[in-house]
Amino acid sequence: MSYVVAVDIGGTFTDLVAYDYDARRAIYTKSPTTYENFVDGILECFEKANISPDKTKFLNHGTTLVINSLIQRRGSNAALITTKGFRDVLEIARGNRPDPFDLHYRRDAPVIPRQMRFEVQERIGSHGEIVIPLDVLALRELASSLRTKHVDSIAVFFMNSYANAVHELEAANVLRDLLPGVYVTTSTELTREWYEYERSSTVAANAFVGPQVNTYIRRLEKDLSDKGFCGSLFMMGSNGGLLSVERTCRQPIALVESGPIGGCIGAGAYAEALGLKNLIAFDMGGTTAKCALVENGQFTVESTYYVGGYTNGFPIRSPVIDIVEVGSGGGSIAWLDGQNRLHVGPQSAGSTPGPVCYGRGGDKATVTDANLILGRLNPERFLGGELTLDQAGASEAIRKISAPLGFSGADATVQMANGILSIATVIMAGAIKQISVQHGLDPRDFALFSYGGGGPLHASALARELSIPTVIIPPEPGNFSAVGMLLADARIDLAEVYSANLDASAVDCCAEIFARLEDEARIALEHEFGAAEIFFDRRAEMRYVGQRHNIKVPISGLKDDTQIRSAFENDYERRYGHADKRAQVEFQTAHLSAFARQRRPDLSHLPRPQEPFTAPLYRKVYFEVGAYPLETAVYNRTSLPPGFIATGPALIEEYGSTTVVWPGDSFEIGSLYEIRVTVKGAQS
Repeated sequence: MSYVVAVDIGGTFTDLVAYDYDARRAIYTKSPTTYENFVDGILECFEKANISPDKTKFLNHGTTLVINSLIQRRGSNAALITTKGFRDVLEIARGNRPDPFDLHYRRDAPVIPRQMRFEVQERIGSHGEIVIPLDVLALRELASSLRTKHVDSIAVFFMNSYANAVHELEAANVLRDLLPGVYVTTSTELTREWYEYERSSTVAANAFVGPQVNTYIRRLEKDLSDKGFCGSLFMMGSNGGLLSVERTCRQPIALVESGPIGGCIGAGAYAEALGLKNLIAFDMGGTTAKCALVENGQFTVESTYYVGGYTNGFPIRSPVIDIVEVGSGGGSIAWLDGQNRLHVGPQSAGSTPGPVCYGRGGDKATVTDANLILGRLNPERFLGGELTLDQAGASEAIRKISAPLGFSGADATVQMANGILSIATVIMAGAIKQISVQHGLDPRDFALFSYGGGGPLHASALARELSIPTVIIPPEPGNFSAVGMLLADARIDLAEVYSANLDASAVDCCAEIFARLEDEARIALEHEFGAAEIFFDRRAEMRYVGQRHNIKVPISGLKDDTQIRSAFENDYERRYGHADKRAQVEFQTAHLSAFARQRRPDLSHLPRPQEPFTAPLYRKVYFEVGAYPLETAVYNRTSLPPGFIATGPALIEEYGSTTVVWPGDSFEIGSLYEIRVTVKGAQS
């Protein structure tokens, strides 16, 4: 007996899913995230699942370590070495002001401060020619100085290195030789594109998190090895693919959205199996809510990701599935500002101390406490009965907020709990609008695929808010991001600058670039994964001549410049409402995604073993603000067979989550044991 295991470390819980191909069964468990040492939480999950690491053949792992380190600025003592005259690229940034009406606007400070940024003489021309050789003597003197500053890591960023990386490679070799044990990373290891600010910001961030990620991975490998693990460890990349440990240690920035991405991959797999072209993947965990789009069966992968948001944050030039995240999770804290206005999040109670109802010392009301007060959570069956919820404590915490607002009487806590959830719903609906309406798409044309511990609790309310007609809840939604990691393929993304007007000659040159990138990616995948089945996706960044911004256009299978121009114009018109048939179009960058197919579990084998059908129990649950509680059917999900149909109000309980079906809505259990909720009154 051997297992393929996926582990997802979230802000509140660490989730584990193990699949046994021989027995064709899955095991699910979760444990509170252990911030003092993440590995402890992983090992606790193994113990709870009664699985020994020595029985594990593959371990796929996603973590929020990188994004947390960047946001909280808890990284290494890093230095940046750059071309003479470009020390302040990180400070100058793009020189824009994203929020022109904020008189006190300030960007987040660079992750490497000015006193730790240094210059050396060198210059590469725009066509890759050496204009000024690298001053190796000055670099050696600088290395001696950095030794006295006790740096943990060094980022190397030279202008125009995208055209010729020879100076960056030479500098990295010198630094590694003179400063053994110091983590050294170069911009061209991460991106070969010409955006100097984005490249500089990316390599600075990679250096900032590099030592921490390397230490974590090596510790994870050692602790698992001590428990007998001798299988293969892979990491979940932000691009939606698995990464080897070797590549992850060189490019830890590729894990910036490692945790949530697994759920997106799982949503895509279910969309394909269920024949759904368009869906919104919505994940609500304990700390945040995330959403992404599957359009025509595919996710959008963006080339630039902003840590801390576009307005105040800094960019990372690394492929990331286009995902929008807001601070609205089960542990999001409800609070009053100086004018006694109610807010929900983005602060979170996390796993320690957690919501008040967890009974671990929390004293601030959260979204989970509000759901408990409204009767939507069973205090005796939370996490399958592993944790008994403190209803009296939750009520008292919410009363502390309701009293200053003038609420009194027996239903004061109910009214306030409804208010907390209403605000949370508006915040999450705003995130969904950001990935749909702001891209020229109508959310009513999509199904809402909801998972995470809190997703099924709020999915129907979100669907009503956005007039989405169908909600789908997969099996084991509380562990679904880990499930998605079992369904992911290995993936490598490569890019190369290619600037030329779109014509037949440019298409031929672009094809040569793609062929070269494909050879490079194939060799890497065969080395890192022993891959046999490899396939590719070609995309080109394009724009009209004279424009500053590009759009990424799928061009796989397109034969000539006419077909490529048509694809560009169709995408441009969908985004912006018009296209200019007469204007000249140009290539900017060739992007290649290479995939190595991994063995996947059959989706029909992922649900837990079915139990005999049991009639529902009933309890009173609040739905509408100001309304009386309704007698609500409470079902055990593992006892509901495919084809089962019922109407709301209803609660469907399972390990790790509860699905809320509103009055008037109906639900059915699908062929893959998914819950399909038809939302009353939603327009298709």
